[in-house]
Formats: sequence, C-alpha cells, structure tokens
Amino acid sequence: MSACVPTRAADPNRTERTHPPHSPPPTGPRRFRIAGADVSASIAVFLIALPLSLGIALATGAPLQAGLVAAAVGGLVAGRLGGSPLQVSGPAAGLTVVTADLILRYGWRTTCAITVLAGLAQLGLGCLRVARGALAVSPAIVHGMLAGIGVTIAVAQLHIVLGGTPQSSVPDNLRALPAQLAHVHPAAVSVSALTLALLLLWPRLPGRAGRLLRKIPAALVAVTGATAVAALAGLRLPKVDLPSWSNHALAGLPEGPVLGLVAAVLTTTLVCSVQSLLGAVAVDKLVAGRPGLSAHVGRSRLDRELLGQGAANIVSGSLGGLPIAGVAVRSSANVHAGAVSRNSTMLHGVLVVIAALLMVPLLELIPLASLAALVMAVGIQMVSLNHIRTVTRHREVWVYAVTTLGVVSLGVLEGVALGIAMAVGVALHRLTRTRITHEVTEKVHHVHVRGQLTFLAVPRLSRVLHLVPHGADTVVELDGSFMDHAAYETLQDWYKTHTAQGGTVEIAGRHPGTRVSEPQAFTGCRCRPWTPWRNHQCDRPRSAAHSGHDPGGTDRPEPDPTGSGGASGHELARGISAFQRNTAPLVRSELARLAREGQRPSQLFLTCADSRLVTSMITSSGPGDLFVVRNVGNLVPLPGEESGDDSVAAAIEYAVDVLKVRSITVCGHSGCGAMQALLSSEPGGTRTPLERWLRHGRPSLERVTDDSRPGGRIAGRAPEGAVEQLCLTNVVQQLEHLRAYDSVARALRDGELELQGMYFHVGEAQAYLLTEVDGDRVFDHVRPAGVSPGPAPRQPA
Repeated sequence: MSACVPTRAADPNRTERTHPPHSPPPTGPRRFRIAGADVSASIAVFLIALPLSLGIALATGAPLQAGLVAAAVGGLVAGRLGGSPLQVSGPAAGLTVVTADLILRYGWRTTCAITVLAGLAQLGLGCLRVARGALAVSPAIVHGMLAGIGVTIAVAQLHIVLGGTPQSSVPDNLRALPAQLAHVHPAAVSVSALTLALLLLWPRLPGRAGRLLRKIPAALVAVTGATAVAALAGLRLPKVDLPSWSNHALAGLPEGPVLGLVAAVLTTTLVCSVQSLLGAVAVDKLVAGRPGLSAHVGRSRLDRELLGQGAANIVSGSLGGLPIAGVAVRSSANVHAGAVSRNSTMLHGVLVVIAALLMVPLLELIPLASLAALVMAVGIQMVSLNHIRTVTRHREVWVYAVTTLGVVSLGVLEGVALGIAMAVGVALHRLTRTRITHEVTEKVHHVHVRGQLTFLAVPRLSRVLHLVPHGADTVVELDGSFMDHAAYETLQDWYKTHTAQGGTVEIAGRHPGTRVSEPQAFTGCRCRPWTPWRNHQCDRPRSAAHSGHDPGGTDRPEPDPTGSGGASGHELARGISAFQRNTAPLVRSELARLAREGQRPSQLFLTCADSRLVTSMITSSGPGDLFVVRNVGNLVPLPGEESGDDSVAAAIEYAVDVLKVRSITVCGHSGCGAMQALLSSEPGGTRTPLERWLRHGRPSLERVTDDSRPGGRIAGRAPEGAVEQLCLTNVVQQLEHLRAYDSVARALRDGELELQGMYFHVGEAQAYLLTEVDGDRVFDHVRPAGVSPGPAPRQPA
C-alpha cells in the first residue's frame, strides 16, 4: 500500500495522515461530488450529441424525438451500467442503415420491439461472457462494414441535401440521382453547402483565437450557423418537427414473419455489440495516451459493457428510441475534453433530457437540409483512407472490398457474411500458398521457404531439398510462423541425413542459427526473447563450464573463429550479418517508406550516453519515432554557455523548428557515472574535456543543496543516496534549461510542445515519469496496463 503514496520521510516539516493497512474504511455519509473536468466534458459531448442525434434520426426515417430518447438513455443507462466508463453511447451512424431498413419493412413500433429484443440478446451474451469473442472478427470486416454503411448514408442524404427525398437502397438512389440533379432546390443546397463549409473549415482556424474557438464542436457551429443564416434570409425550407411528447410512439408487439424478425434481431445485436466493444477497446487506447488517467479509470470490462448496452437498448426501445451503441466521435471527444469518470457520460444524458423538454422551439428552427449535410459528412468520414491503407498493408483489401460492396448492394448482415466468407478464404489461401526456392551463391545452397509449412507443402519441400548435393553447405531460411508435424519430420529427417553425409546445415528464421528440434525452454539465456539483441553476450557461444562439460569449472572462452583476435570486430560483423539476414527483410518496406517521406518524429528524446540505456527498448519505439540526442549526463547547456559545442542547442532548434516535434523528454538513469563524477569534482575544475562538459551540471548540484528550489523525488521510496538524488534533480534542472531556449519557449507559449521528465532505474528495469504532487516534483511509476500498483522494487543491499 505504501507505494501508492509518495514518501514524506525526507521532509520533517510535513506530516501526513496514514491509516494502518487493512483498516476499515472511514464511516459516515459520503457526499456525491462531480469533478469539474466531468462537467466541462459533458457539456462538450452534449453539444456534439444534440445535432448528431437529430440527424441520425432523420437519416433512418424515425421520429426525430427517437434520436433524443436514444441519446439520453445511452448517457444515463449505458453510462451508469456499462463497463467502459468514458465511452459515450447513443444513436450511432453505424446503425443508420439497419434501422432505416427495419422501419421500411416493419414500421416504427415493431422496430422499437426489435430494439428491445436485441437488448435482451445482448444481456444473454453478456451473461455468457462472450464479449471477447466479438473481437475475433477481422478488423477488415468491421472497417468494410462501416465503410459500406457510410456510403449508404452519404448517397441517401445527398438527395435531401439537393432538396429531394431518398429512395430505399443505394442502387435506387444512384438511379434517381440524375433526375434529382435536374431539379435542385437552391435554398436546400445553399444551407447544406454552408453546413459542410463550416464543418470543414472550423477545425482549421489558425492562430491563438482559432485554438480557443476550436474548442466549440464543429457540428454545433455548422448547424447553428446554417440555421441562423436560413432564419435571417427567410429561406422556406423543411425544418425539424418535434411533435408533443404525449403523441410519442412507444414500442408495440412485433408483427411480421418470424424468420425475418429473428434475422432483424440478430443483425441489430451484431452491429450494436461489435461497434460498442470495438469502441470500448479504442477508448482504452485513448485513455492510455493520457498520463495518469489509465490508473484512475482502468481498462474496460467488455462483458459488463455488453450488459450495459443491452440494458440501454431495452430501455430505449421501450421508450420509443433508436438502437444504441458506443459512438466513436462522442467517446473521443469525452476523453479529449478531460473526463475522469462515468459522471461525464451520465451528465451529458441529463443535458439531453433538459434540451428535449425545454429547447423544442429552438430545435424546430433547424433546417432538415443542414442535418442531412451533417450526417452525410459523417457517412463520408466512415470511409477512412487510413483504414484502407491498413488493410492493404496487411493484404486484406479483398476482405474489405467484398464486405463494403456487400453492405452497399445487399445489406449489413449479408455484407458481413460475405466478408467473413472472404476472410476464411484468404486465410486458407495463405495457409496453402507456400513458395519454396533453391539457389546457389558462392557454393552455398540456399533453400528459402516463404509462407506456412504444412503437410500440403511437404512434397515440394522434399523435392527441393533433394536438389542439394551430398556434403554441400546449406542454408535453409524459414520465412513463416507455422510448421506442422509432417513438415517438421521431413525437414528433421533430411537434416540428419545431410549432416551425416558430411554436409553443413544452417536453419535461419525465427531462431536463426539453431538446429531443427522440438521447442524447448531457453534456460541458459534470458535475453533470447528480444530479437534485436541477437549480438548480446547471452547469445554468444558459451564456455564449457556454462554448458556443464568443464570438469574444472573454469570459464574458458571459445576461440575466435576468425583467428584474428579481434573479438569486438567479429561481434560487430556478426551482428550486422544477423541484421541483414533476419531483421532487414522485416523492416525494409518500412525503412523504404521513411526514406521516401523523410523523418517525422513526434518526440525529441534527450538522454545519457550510458550503454545500458536502450532507448528503443524502454520506449517501445521504432524507426522514425524518436529524434534522439545522447550525451554524458543528459545535460542541456544554457543558451550562450556552449563554449564552442553547439551540438545540443542545434539538435533542439532542429527538432522544434524543423521537425515540429510535439514533446521533449529528458531521461536520466540510475548509477549515472557523470553524476558521480560531478559529485566528486572540485569547483572550478575545467582542465579536461570531461570537466569542461560537466560544468553544465553544476546548477543541478547547487539545486540539491538549495531547499528553496525543489528537486526530484521518487514515489513510494526515498532516493537511494546522494547520487540518485542528484540524478533525479538533474532531470528537473535540465527541463528548466530547456525553457530558456527561444524556440522551446515559443512552442510552449503557443501550446505546440510539452516537456517531460523521465528516470530509468537500470537495476530494477523500472521507468518513472515526472509529475507534480502537492507542489512536489515526483517521479512516479510507469506500470504495464492492467498491473495493479505494488511496493516499488528495491535493489538488494
């Protein structure tokens, strides 16, 4: 428990109340409080949800009040019972096509009953705890489904934008489009064009005033602006018509063929559930991107989210509302607006109820053409170019295309079924498509296997292996992730026969250089799971003592295979060779893209030159992610004090002004030799290059002894000695040095840059990020997602 609270033992003037471990919680009435961040976030979400809810109801052909009912129920019921605290639920664009088709076939009251039945089905699925199974659906199918729905929405709403009436299907709408273009309604087109222009331009307002104005949702500005212009210009257009709540239609008994109703319930359940669960996973990623929030909010509980969505659909359908699902636009707005709990989602539902009861006269001024333009823009955005690039990169573009075309031409359920069939076909094709080639280079026979090795590929594998002459040097490259037993036996038998006849075999692939054998645990090397460390000392040939065959027990190193005695040069050459053989084929396409597009890193990472700090490992970054500057002691000289060494200042200027990085991180580490040298140095000592460089760290040394200028502290424990205290304080001091640079100060002032402090304890493999707690600068733990906080690990005495 102590690791959750920063230690105050180092400051005798501060006192703190503590409760003994396992003590009962304090008794007494608990006051219900809503954080200010939740209030502001709920207002932002409400301003987005109000026009979108009316627009989606218009697109489905349902009563416009049904959209408000669904938005209110989604906020109150799903927000309270769901398993994703920051996900906002309501009428979703992804359900528009499904709902419109149900209303056309069965009428509004039966559609409400189908929504209730779909909610009951979701409750059953939640009780069976199958929520994780929904995530097994290929992302290409989900993206294709959303794209097909987006195309359907956009084509249908285009008719309303032009002043007409949409047809029931995409083919019918496309056939009717020429006639509609011949009879355009100028007023409707003008209002729609103004709405689209505001939607497009509002998020791109420049300057400081633009940053303030962009906080107002573009959807609200677009609809409000179009409504105001239409009212001032006296345009005669169809407007929102909200009948009295006393005449609002509620759910009735379902009427229609049983099989058709069952299919309708399954379709609604599928789309609602998949969209909500995928939305919850996306919200988790957004929460993880906000430091400090993930530990407070926690990861989504998908089975509970399914139960909450089911309860919300039951209530919404019973009250005459649209089907409900998690909505990506509102959820991302909720997270970005600073929400910290589910209170923001619930409060947004309360605001929708107030608007539905008190703002009816204002809502009835909104032209339907403006709402149609808003929903059409949402539909176009559902066809995401980023999704298309992603599925193309993963070679699933056919799954995406078949799903999209199926949804557009046949319907959602049929399109998803076609997508699943296509995905299965692609998977079987990949499983059976194995390329096996043989070539000879410098008297070495190379057998390259691309794809999965199954029994279907055994005849070709055996035929190619028998092309290798007896006694030849051979390299077998396995470029795949799966080998079944038949293929393994074939390769193993050939390996034994070929080596027995005097040949050599090197098996390259997932475990390069190892012989073909059954999977075993690597007990002698703990570094083997990290493939970039292939030239690490754990992967070198071990001595006889290590292998258990040296009776004397002494460590006798293996002889240098080159005979040159240049061990370092040999290790470098071996590492480069391993990179070219194993890693280069995997990263070549990505590096080629970076070579074409140039570097666009998001962070400047300034850290120590210590060999134990592997920046890509501790930040899980790859090529193009970080602009890294390393020096002795991770020092940032103050401007004007470089004395002939402008390298750090040049890197800062280039990163901020040219690369436009969004953050700068100063990372210190435990056991820093520069800080140890700084502690033992004499004032004024600048005789050697190292002493001249370390003078830039003297402000950190002075800060340690200055009580008026707080340095760094570690949460959960006191710093371990003077060296660690100086290492922590040095990070804080160098961040202040950064603020003295004109380019950094300007970017901070414009809100385009943030500074971060980081400390890495090498022995504990523990990262800490700099935060402020009660005015103190505290380096707090960075824990894996889903790992509960515990006592900070300590070094052995």
